[in-house]
Amino acid sequence: MSKGPISQFIEKHYLHFNSAALVDAAKAYEEQLAKGAKMMVSMAGAMSTAEIGKIFSDIIRQDKVHIISCTGANLEEDIMNLVAHSHYERVPNYRDLTPQDEWDLLERGLNRVTDTCIPEHEAFRRLQKHIFKIWKDADDKGERYFPHEFMYKMLLSGVLEEYYEIDLKDSWMYAAAEKNLPIVVPGWEDSTMGNIFASYVIKGELKASTMKSGIEYMTFLADWYPKNCSNGIGFFQIGGGIAGDFPICVVPMLYQDMEMHDVPFWSYFCQISDSTTSYGSYSGAVPNEKITWGKLDMNTPKFIIESDATIVAPLIFAYLLDL
Repeated sequence: MSKGPISQFIEKHYLHFNSAALVDAAKAYEEQLAKGAKMMVSMAGAMSTAEIGKIFSDIIRQDKVHIISCTGANLEEDIMNLVAHSHYERVPNYRDLTPQDEWDLLERGLNRVTDTCIPEHEAFRRLQKHIFKIWKDADDKGERYFPHEFMYKMLLSGVLEEYYEIDLKDSWMYAAAEKNLPIVVPGWEDSTMGNIFASYVIKGELKASTMKSGIEYMTFLADWYPKNCSNGIGFFQIGGGIAGDFPICVVPMLYQDMEMHDVPFWSYFCQISDSTTSYGSYSGAVPNEKITWGKLDMNTPKFIIESDATIVAPLIFAYLLDL
């Protein structure tokens, strides 16, 4: 398929520095797919609140991603946007807000993420009553699931349909649920739904064991990786932090701790980050540092795009979709 106008514009004008790295990374991603490699996309930051689902859902539907790692916030905030979009408020002058202004937002039930406020009642609480029923049903039956599996159950059950406020095709979580796409959610406890689940455990209404743990996510990934790496597995990292570091570590874990010495390194690596290289920073570490940890090979195609992921990721995805 020939490239569309967005891709043609990128190829014509994105020729140097970070823009050239964007093009190189996008073309190398395509090359990975062409040779039959599978791709992991990891998402940190508030990409769901930034409405990445408008384009990432098509990447999922067109099988250009095969497994996702994301923070608990990204897992839930895509669904929050689905059911409460009209109640979000944008604050374009967020840099000028005083502590009193911030307190006033809190009093109104608005939790700010940069220039966007998530409405607590319409988003968090609207989901809470439905997800609790699903948690409780599993708890009563002695069943256990991963955080993303509970979210899939909620989405596919139809209980949220009355609340939909955006086109369903713009929800990446719904697209993933339809495909039953594998997701790992390291540190899920550090999310609104994770906090809510913990509160029910503290109150004695749910058992902690009903929610599968991060260790179980790693053991799942340790099983998935060798079964899917025959043509390589690439790693496309949006942001940094645990969403990236957790899954990329499965390779050295398999090699060093499980002594599976035929497990290949990740076959591609790209990170979009505005974190500058600094002392001890994982997000700001250059890709070559990962060679020393047994994550990447010397010859692994490596790219780092130092820019805003909300600008870069949609452009790369547009290129992959031939837009």
